[in-house]
Amino acid sequence: MDENVKKYIKQKLSLLPRKPGCYLMKDNTGKIIYVGKAKILKNRVSSYFIGEKVGKTRALVSNIVDFEYIVTESEKEAFLLEINLIKKYDPKYNIIFRDDKSYPYIMLTTSPYPKLEVVRPKNKKRKDVKLFGPYPNSYAAKNIVNMLNRIYPLQKCKTFESKPCLYYHIGECLGYCKIKIDKDKMEEMIREITSFLNGNYDDITKKLKIDMKKESDNLNFEKAKEIKDLLNYIDKILEKQKIDLSDNVNRDIFNYYIKDDFISIQVLHLRNGNLVERNSYIYELNEDKEDVLNNFIASFYQNNNDRPKEVLIPDELDDNLLQSITDIKYVKPTRGAKKKLVDMAYENAKIGLKEKFDLIKNDLDKTVRANEELGKLLNINIHRIESFDNSHLFGTYTVSGMVVFTDGKPNKKEYRKYKIIGNVKDDYHLMMQTIERRYSRVINDGLIKPDLILADGGIIQINAIKEVLDNLCLDIKVCGMKKNDKHRICALIDEDGSEIGIEKNSNLFHYLEKISEEVHRFAISYHKDIRSKGSLSSILDNIPGIGEKRRKELIKEFKTINNIKNASIEELSKFVPIAVAQNIKDYLKDDE
Repeated sequence: MDENVKKYIKQKLSLLPRKPGCYLMKDNTGKIIYVGKAKILKNRVSSYFIGEKVGKTRALVSNIVDFEYIVTESEKEAFLLEINLIKKYDPKYNIIFRDDKSYPYIMLTTSPYPKLEVVRPKNKKRKDVKLFGPYPNSYAAKNIVNMLNRIYPLQKCKTFESKPCLYYHIGECLGYCKIKIDKDKMEEMIREITSFLNGNYDDITKKLKIDMKKESDNLNFEKAKEIKDLLNYIDKILEKQKIDLSDNVNRDIFNYYIKDDFISIQVLHLRNGNLVERNSYIYELNEDKEDVLNNFIASFYQNNNDRPKEVLIPDELDDNLLQSITDIKYVKPTRGAKKKLVDMAYENAKIGLKEKFDLIKNDLDKTVRANEELGKLLNINIHRIESFDNSHLFGTYTVSGMVVFTDGKPNKKEYRKYKIIGNVKDDYHLMMQTIERRYSRVINDGLIKPDLILADGGIIQINAIKEVLDNLCLDIKVCGMKKNDKHRICALIDEDGSEIGIEKNSNLFHYLEKISEEVHRFAISYHKDIRSKGSLSSILDNIPGIGEKRRKELIKEFKTINNIKNASIEELSKFVPIAVAQNIKDYLKDDE
C-alpha cells in the first residue's frame, strides 16, 4: 500500500461512526473484494490496518485502496445486509457457502397406488403424498427405499406395461397394471410403511421374523434365508447411534475446529431420536470465526427445504442473533445429553480436519508456490491469468475459448466462449479477433484486467495478441506455452520470442500443464458443440422446401440427424408439408 493510499484510508477511518453496519473493501479497479459486518464500524474496520497481518488477511489488506460502509439500525440488520451483499458481489476474499441444495425426502404416494421415491421437493404441501425426512444425502434415502421395495409389493414401474412385469412374478408388486387390487391389503401396507418411516422399526422386524419362521417350518429354507438376509440388511441400514433425549424432536448440531488458518465445520443431523448423518465442511479461514460460523449457519438454512425444531450450537455463538435471522430455536447446552452432542460435533470437526488437512494444505501450497514462482520468473505479481486457445475443423466451425485462473485456481464463472465471425482461417487473425473482442469489452465495461495472458501456442499467437493490446493501449504481460512433439509443455515463450525453460515435474510445470489442458478442453468442447449443431443445420439447408423457419423447428424438435432419419413421414409432417417430409427421407436415404 503506497503512502497516498495510506493517507486516504487513514482519513476515511477517522470519519467512521461508532454504529453497527456493513463495510465493503475495494481494490484499485473499484471492484468489491470483501464484505463484512460490525457491531461498531469504527473499531472493526480500523482493526484491518493495525498490526501485522498473516495469510489471506494480509493479501486482502494489501489489495485494499478504498472502502465504503452502510450504517444499520442493529446488528441483525447488518447481518442480513451482509448476506445479501456477499450474494450480490461475490467478493474474492469472502468465504462463499454454496452448498444450498435442498435435502432429499422419501415420498410415499398413496393414490392411486402406493409407490416410494427419493425426491427433493420445492413444495412440501402436497395432498396426494406423504413426505418423510429430510435425509442428509440421497444414498441413505435410496437404501431405505430399496429395502422397503424388497419387503413390500409396491408399484415399481413409472408407466404401466401391457402385461404384468417381472416384479409381479417374483412377488415384489401386486400387479397394479392389470390385476384387481385388494384395497385392505394395500392400506395395511401403507400404514406399516408410514409407521416404519416415522421411526417405528420394530413392527417390520417382528413381521419378517414371523415370516422367516413360517417359511422355515414349511421347509422353504431358501426363502427363510432370504428373509434372514433382509433382516441383516435392515440392521445394517439402521445401524445408527441412538441418542436418548427422551423425545423425538428433529435437531441439527453445529460445532467447529480451527487449526493453521483452516476451519472445519461439522453438522450432525438428529431425526426421530436417531443420529442419521453428519456433514463436514472445511474452509481456509480469513475472517473472524464468529462471522464465518454465523454466516455459515444463516446460509445453511436460507435455502434449505427443511428446518429442524431445534439447533444446538457452541457457547460462543450468538443464539439470539441466529434465531432472529433464521426463525429457528437455538440452544447452547452446558451439560447433559445435548452437551455431549455438541462435544461430539467438535470431535468430528477435529477428526475431519486432521484427515483432510494435509491433503488440502499440500495442494494449496503447491498451487500458491507455483503461481508465485511464475510471477518471479516473469518479474510480475500474478493474481489473475487469462488463457486462450482456438479450435476448428479445416477452417470450419471456428471458435476460441478463454479460461481464467485466479490465485492459481480455475475460476469457471469467468470462462468465455467466442464464435469466430467471418471467413477467418489462419491462427494469427483468429487470435486477433478473439483478443480484440475480449479486451474491448474489458475497457468498455470496466472489467478486471489480467496480470498475465497465456496463449496456447508460440510467437504467432503472442504477436497477434500484442498487436491488439498495443492498438487498445493496454499494457498486459503476454506469454505462449510451447509444447514438444508429445504435446507436453517444454518452455514459456516470452514477448520477444525468447524461451524460458520449465523444469519437468516441477510445481510450475504441472501448473502450466493444468492451464493448458483446461483451455484446450474448453475450446474443444465448444467446437464439438457448435459442430454437432452446425452439421445438422448444413444438411437441412440442402433439402428442397426447407427454409430458415422450418430448419429451426426441425432442429428444435429432433435435435440430431439420426432422430430425423428414424422419424416417420407422419412425424415429420407435423412440422413440414408431406412432400417436404418425403424430400427429407429421400435425401437422408441417398446420403447414407
